[in-house]
Amino acid sequence: SCSRAKDVTMPAKLPVNFFSARSPVIDLFRGQLDYADHLRQDSEIVLYFFYAPWCGQSIAAREEIEHVASRLSGQVLFVAVNCWWNQGKCRKQKHFFYFPVIHLYHRSFGPIEYKGPMSAVYIEKFVRRVMTPLLYISSRSKLLDFLSNYEPGVLGYFEFNASPQPPGYLTFFTSALHSLKKDYLGTIRFGVITDKRVAEEISLVHSGSVYLHRHVNTSLIYPNDVMNYTAENICKWALENREMLIRWLRPHGGKSLLLNNELKKGPALLIFIPYNPLAEFHPLLDEITKVALEYHNCNKSQAAEPDLQHLGDTGSPAFDSSVPDAHMKLSETFSITKYPCCNTVVLPQWHSISRTHNVCELCINQTLGVKPNKVHVPYCNFLEIEAALDSFYLQEHTFFQVISNTIECSNFLSFYSPFSYYTACCRTVNRHFLSFISSEKTIFETPKVAFSSHGKKDNTQHSIPHIEDRNCFIPDLCISGTNITGLSCRTNKTLNLYLLDSNLFWIYAERLGASRSTHLKEFAAIVDLKEEVHYVLDQNQSLVGSTLENFIKNFSILYSPLKRHLVDDPSVHFHEQRVITEVTTNTFHDTVFLSEKNVLLLYYAQWCGFCASLNHIFIELARLLPPDNFTVARIDITRNDLPWEFMTDRLPTILFFPHQRKEQSVKFPEDFSVNLPNLLKFILHHSSLSSSEPCTKECLHEEAVLQQGHISHLEREIQKLRSEIGALHQAHDQLEAQLSEARREEHRLQQQKHTLEKQHKTLQLHSEQLQATYDQKNQELLEMAEKLQELADASENLLKENTLLRILVASREGKLRSKDEIKESLQSERTLSEDNDVSVSTATATVEEKRIDNIDTIETDHSSGNRTE
Repeated sequence: SCSRAKDVTMPAKLPVNFFSARSPVIDLFRGQLDYADHLRQDSEIVLYFFYAPWCGQSIAAREEIEHVASRLSGQVLFVAVNCWWNQGKCRKQKHFFYFPVIHLYHRSFGPIEYKGPMSAVYIEKFVRRVMTPLLYISSRSKLLDFLSNYEPGVLGYFEFNASPQPPGYLTFFTSALHSLKKDYLGTIRFGVITDKRVAEEISLVHSGSVYLHRHVNTSLIYPNDVMNYTAENICKWALENREMLIRWLRPHGGKSLLLNNELKKGPALLIFIPYNPLAEFHPLLDEITKVALEYHNCNKSQAAEPDLQHLGDTGSPAFDSSVPDAHMKLSETFSITKYPCCNTVVLPQWHSISRTHNVCELCINQTLGVKPNKVHVPYCNFLEIEAALDSFYLQEHTFFQVISNTIECSNFLSFYSPFSYYTACCRTVNRHFLSFISSEKTIFETPKVAFSSHGKKDNTQHSIPHIEDRNCFIPDLCISGTNITGLSCRTNKTLNLYLLDSNLFWIYAERLGASRSTHLKEFAAIVDLKEEVHYVLDQNQSLVGSTLENFIKNFSILYSPLKRHLVDDPSVHFHEQRVITEVTTNTFHDTVFLSEKNVLLLYYAQWCGFCASLNHIFIELARLLPPDNFTVARIDITRNDLPWEFMTDRLPTILFFPHQRKEQSVKFPEDFSVNLPNLLKFILHHSSLSSSEPCTKECLHEEAVLQQGHISHLEREIQKLRSEIGALHQAHDQLEAQLSEARREEHRLQQQKHTLEKQHKTLQLHSEQLQATYDQKNQELLEMAEKLQELADASENLLKENTLLRILVASREGKLRSKDEIKESLQSERTLSEDNDVSVSTATATVEEKRIDNIDTIETDHSSGNRTE
């Protein structure tokens, strides 16, 4: 029997060194994971670099790892392990889905996986964070620097006087490592305070207390009475309660939903800045942080930094607590903490021809009336503002007829609760104010505050301008030069702020509209995924705090003056001699709307095969139409953005824009075939060649030439169609002849098929007969073979018996000869002893004869026994 051949496989080549011999990285290219664990036991900080030799990312990261190792080799042990060789222990024990993988160990704690960019500066920064997860805060100045950072900070107070390691210190140290394990970006910084006087600055009195600092919301102290004091709980508590004013985005370059998930949360301000994680100072980042702090500071610095206001540095604008007395009085009487919820109400004009409106600022007032207890509401409650609006609209008639150049405020009782009052400040304004694009000097420049008699009077109350107004109702209330303070809490267009390193992710900025030729990689854009728009900050302006503030304010106001950015195709090169005009986003308005010609526009895409088949038709059409009156153009909608009213979901799409009615564009019917005659009829039917002015002789001549050209072209098309019809008739006749021949061939094949089927049946019957005969003969042969075998066995037995008989005959003959010899000797003896003793001889002879007879009898019996056997 044939055995199946075994598969032949070539064994994998033996691995070679991935790092050079002079590299400070220990290269375990055979995947000796057990030896790597042995090396880790003798080092405090160890970095594992798991790689695959064929992986492009591993090869690219090799140089970055060597650079970091050259700087930190004295403090950190760098070990590279080949985790791809199938004979190595790393491949057998680890199952990675991607390469390279970086794991760090701090003594026995680990692994801490690094998932950031494979750049030397970022890797080194993360390694240093693992080396020193806690920052030592030894003075009030270092405490101020720690708390003023934009990243959330966790501080622990421990007294090292009593023992070298006070209770809870190792737990707090381990929680810092846990935060790096769960958040590879390292957004939470951990610090430790050992000085009791420094700890008292943030209200830490007991050793082992943990403090979470937050800029806008109230800072927290770890609740030991509620949660167990463990490293996991401290890390979880810090991550859940941290405050993210601004967040770093670091896409890893592969397929990911990172950007999509963040953009779905709402409008996003993406800021691209060159960032070096190892730099000590980041002036631009500090400036952006101040803008983010002001933007999220809904309490106007009164509750935002309670701990920093008494630590020092009063000259800093972020921690400035010195304000004029008048401003303090105003803030005391009309603080945003007392009015956490405000809403602007624009009443309709009192007359149909009037160009004035009454604008009211409606706020929830919790400073009036008797309240059962003091309740702090950190966020705006939409149920309360809805109740305020209901109560306001019930008294709308009292505010509807107010026509005054002064701001009139009134307080009225809630319709639902006796403990709630509302404040409404109204003023009559011109309609152009509502557009919010007028100059800075408006009718609210020098307002006079007054109060109406609609409710309870309170001369200490002042109005708050809505955030979507460009100017303050009361200029004294405007904080010096900063108009975005608390803007995130008082608008429906709240922005999420994100930072990206332009050194790594500039390609995203280019896709959003950044210039490719710029040397300074600074860029900002607002992306609103819900509205499907994005706005770009002018790159001619420097990316500073004031520019970002204006950018945010212009986006947040009711009627934003920002111009939607449309992506243009930079690869289009314009040629003067081109028959078809190529339109881009930047040239769309000029070519289509500002042109004094009739425009036929084709929407196409590079992947659309049918669109490409129409090119020759449009080229011929452009040559036929007079260039002074018509423009044939096309636009690639996959590489250019268009206003939404001109978008289409079908390709190709043809639009015609008449000269005098550009806003009344006409779409080429989809049920018509796209050919030259149909296009000409469509254009002539909707074109605006005719004018209200009388046509001159030149105009008539041009029109006649055009019509004659159309007629000639149609005649040529008709002649071409006739020739095609004749060719089709000829081809039809040939096809008919081929079909008849095919039918005859089919009939002949059917007959052959029947004949072959009969022959097949006959052969099959004959085959069955032969098979039966074969079986019969085979059975006979088997029987004959059995009989021959029996004969052969019998013949063999006879041969054996014959051999035995021959042996017996030969033995008998020998015995007879010996008997004759004995007789002869007896006779001779008898002759010799006749004289001596006749009697003795006789007796002896008798005895001998008996003995001989006995011998013969025995031999005869033995022969018979042998024959019987």
